[in-house]
Amino acid sequence: MRVAVISDIHANLHALVAVLAAIDAEGADEIWCLGDVVGYGPRPNECARLVRERTTLGLAGNHDLAVLGRIDLETFVGEAGEAARWTQTVLDPEAAGYLGALPSAASAHGITLAHGSPRDPVWEYVLTEAAAEAALAVTEDDLVLVGHSHVALWVQASGGALAGGPAEPDQTIDLSAGRHLLNPGSVGQPRDGDARAAWLVIDTDTGRATYRRTEYPIAQTQAEMRERGLPQSLAERLAHGA
Repeated sequence: MRVAVISDIHANLHALVAVLAAIDAEGADEIWCLGDVVGYGPRPNECARLVRERTTLGLAGNHDLAVLGRIDLETFVGEAGEAARWTQTVLDPEAAGYLGALPSAASAHGITLAHGSPRDPVWEYVLTEAAAEAALAVTEDDLVLVGHSHVALWVQASGGALAGGPAEPDQTIDLSAGRHLLNPGSVGQPRDGDARAAWLVIDTDTGRATYRRTEYPIAQTQAEMRERGLPQSLAERLAHGA
């Protein structure tokens, strides 16, 4: 089975459309989304509808939950809070209903999925060795998938030691040795220095996972953000993957 894994779309429709086209070209039996479909970006309803139509498994992230009112928006400061409040004013009932039915963690085919981490599916960032070790400790599955940080990375636990780091475009990880925690990176707002949309494809038959990056028309998303009055800094950062 080939599974394409996407995460942190953040209402960036142009990035999502480009990634889905790349997935279709490569081929996938299923598409999984690790959450944060909305927030930050200009096209929340269209992204929610497309994710609902195309994915076989989806999670809710902290931005999704905040827009739905399940997380106090006071926890979102600055531009994140401003974008979340704007999203609340435009989110339609169909999109809200879809996002509201999603869990923040799940298990499928012996794989653990969480937006943040298995021990804190909503909020925890897995960016350190200690966080990765703790995330693997709370599940027995050999593969754990997380999002939230917007950074494509891989961690391997084998023989009592951890290895890994930021994932390079087209890097392939052999999943047959040890246990692994993988983050596909962000479709709609990468923060690892590469502005291209990030995603991951897992081949369960061969036991390999490959990181992908896809070009999309960043300027079009930026223009839509400006038209809607979203913070200028959010639009600018898209060009730098920061």
